[in-house]
Amino acid sequence: MNREEAFHIFSHSEEIVSAGEVTASIARMAQEMRAQMSDDFPLVLSVMGGAAVFTGMLLPHLDFPLEFDYIHLTRYRNTTQGSAEMQWRVAPAESVKDRVVLVLDDILDEGETMAAIRDRILAMGAKRFLSAVLCEKVLQKSKPLYPDFCGFKVPDRYVFGCGMDARGYWRNLPAIRALTPGA
Repeated sequence: MNREEAFHIFSHSEEIVSAGEVTASIARMAQEMRAQMSDDFPLVLSVMGGAAVFTGMLLPHLDFPLEFDYIHLTRYRNTTQGSAEMQWRVAPAESVKDRVVLVLDDILDEGETMAAIRDRILAMGAKRFLSAVLCEKVLQKSKPLYPDFCGFKVPDRYVFGCGMDARGYWRNLPAIRALTPGA
């Protein structure tokens, strides 16, 4: 990994969501969340590491009492079998029991990771599970779940910025970009 490779990736991408649109969408999502759970004292869980930027942008807009923590679930793909194995690096704490739990993530692709998180949290006794993502990828197949709150629907392309990376680079961008086809 080096600086030249990072700039090569950037030059072979296009902005699909501006920084201003990201900011406006996060404010809209916060209003929707306030309407649904401001009386619940929810537990908000951020999925590390991609959701760190989204979480940092969203939390100051949630002007109601909440508890915050994080979780970390890693998905390893078995390329020969097409399956995925999930490993908890930081599992949800017992404090999910009898709580409204809102899980924040950067993007929902196929939905398998968020579905695994939902299943674990509900099995631990959460009263209600909600999910919020900055982006949901539009795919031509059904998903095991869809987010309760979504900033943007994005095309089935490799997207990065706002916490999402492109080969380890550009999580720090305030806008969302997509690699150009063939890049």
